[in-house]
Amino acid sequence: MTYVDTALLDLTEWCCRKFQLLTGRTNVWLAVQFTNLSIIVYFIWAALYFWKSDLAPRVFVGLFCSGVLYALTQTIFKEPIEAYEDNAYRRVAKGFRNPRRVRDALLRISFLTLSLVLCYPILFVYIHLRVHIALLSYFLIVLTTVVLYLLACDPLPPCAGKVSEWIRGSVPSRVAASEPLLPKRGR
Repeated sequence: MTYVDTALLDLTEWCCRKFQLLTGRTNVWLAVQFTNLSIIVYFIWAALYFWKSDLAPRVFVGLFCSGVLYALTQTIFKEPIEAYEDNAYRRVAKGFRNPRRVRDALLRISFLTLSLVLCYPILFVYIHLRVHIALLSYFLIVLTTVVLYLLACDPLPPCAGKVSEWIRGSVPSRVAASEPLLPKRGR
């Protein structure tokens, strides 16, 4: 399974580098966006459970979600994305690889295994038993797997994306628009 993890990690890093060359955004930015998406999916999951339960579970779920939201404001939402990106750039400039490649390997493999093994049972439960929360739970597992792979990649040095350069090139500059339309006369 470590060979599958390494191959998938190399493929993810290649895709992240192509994405960075295209947009100018790093794998760290992409991981933060997927983390935000997983937070939204989590709160939708909690709201669906909250909506269909009795009073005691509602109070427990409400308090638990409030605790999770408070913890998020104290941890993930405290530092801007740029701080994480600058840290990754400094590490790459020194010639160091991402320590998460090795440190999080077992966690990545565990979530990858969960993503693969639970695919059919979750689809079966969703289609035949109409349990919608099972599908949201599976999406949280898949999103966590994607974030773990994104965070283990090394970014390229900062660069402007091809898309932003293309947009800047297609929009006429203000200097050109403010120049007079009449040709200049010679002396």
